[in-house]
Amino acid sequence: MPRKVSEEKYWIAVVEKNKATDGSFVYAVKSTGIYCRPGCASRLPNRENVLFFDYPEAAAAAGFRPCKRCLPDTASPTNKHNTAVLHACQLLSREEQEPSLQELASASGFSPHYFQRLFKKEVGITPKQYAKAQRMKRLLHSLKKEATVTDAIYAAGFHSSSRAYAQSTEDLGMSPSTYRNGGKGLSIQQASAPCNLGWVLVGTTQKGICFIALGDEPGPLLIALTDRFPQAHISPAQAEFSINLKKIVAFIDGRTKDCGLPLDIQGTAFQQLVWNALTAIPSGTTLTYSELAERIGRPKSVRAVANACGANPVAVVIPCHRIIRRDGSLGGYRWDIKRKKVLLEREKTGEKK
Repeated sequence: MPRKVSEEKYWIAVVEKNKATDGSFVYAVKSTGIYCRPGCASRLPNRENVLFFDYPEAAAAAGFRPCKRCLPDTASPTNKHNTAVLHACQLLSREEQEPSLQELASASGFSPHYFQRLFKKEVGITPKQYAKAQRMKRLLHSLKKEATVTDAIYAAGFHSSSRAYAQSTEDLGMSPSTYRNGGKGLSIQQASAPCNLGWVLVGTTQKGICFIALGDEPGPLLIALTDRFPQAHISPAQAEFSINLKKIVAFIDGRTKDCGLPLDIQGTAFQQLVWNALTAIPSGTTLTYSELAERIGRPKSVRAVANACGANPVAVVIPCHRIIRRDGSLGGYRWDIKRKKVLLEREKTGEKK
């Protein structure tokens, strides 16, 4: 039977061609014998010729044919897109043999070019980049449970050790064996304190600061420290470290221009190059990823520069928050984009005073 409740609201949706209501109901036109989605781009029928149905099957049972333009008898475009992307993410997350773009597109019923654009729009990165991130995630997990580094590499879906070492060095700043070693034999003291960005946790070795992280509470920050150095001996900092902790909090809060403490950070030669360039960016100034790549003499390494910024182990002291996208948007930030915004606005205001 045709829908008799809320017909006025449904009619308004049809008049406005409201695609957000697609899937909620369909409308049929008695003069044409066709039923459509409310968001269909076809010509608006006369109100007296319109009937509303809860489901496409009900309209079909009443003798109406589906519109060839909006295809109301199929899944809505939005649902179809979401389903296709979700299915692709599941495949890329669990398959050791990475499906090709052609295979992913064929499974979704789209062309490779269209599916590539759709996936990037929904997820923010390409299928290949997503697969790479998932493979690295599997590698980190495998390194903790497999008997050898080689076993972990192949269990994660890498086809060669050289490829695994190249990717892990770029993404982590260390080789798989170094990550597996996890700071073995290293002694790290840690302490946390509230600051105007939430909480800050600081890890330090005998040589200097090795880790600074920001968050809403200290518990997850301590987990992040132990994840980075799983084999290190981590203990609460001794009382005398409170002076250095206060210096770091004052620096993060914007009350001092320099924390004045030595760093002990490990990274690839490329990451060290990027991090050194970051520390040379004046407060109140921003650069784009491409500008930073040009500044270090590697204009074609924009993606690698972005990865190095994301791998920065010491928040604020190495000011990766001063790097933004080419279009002026803030881009990402390891310690929450809201904190990045606060830091940039405060530095900009401070430089004007």
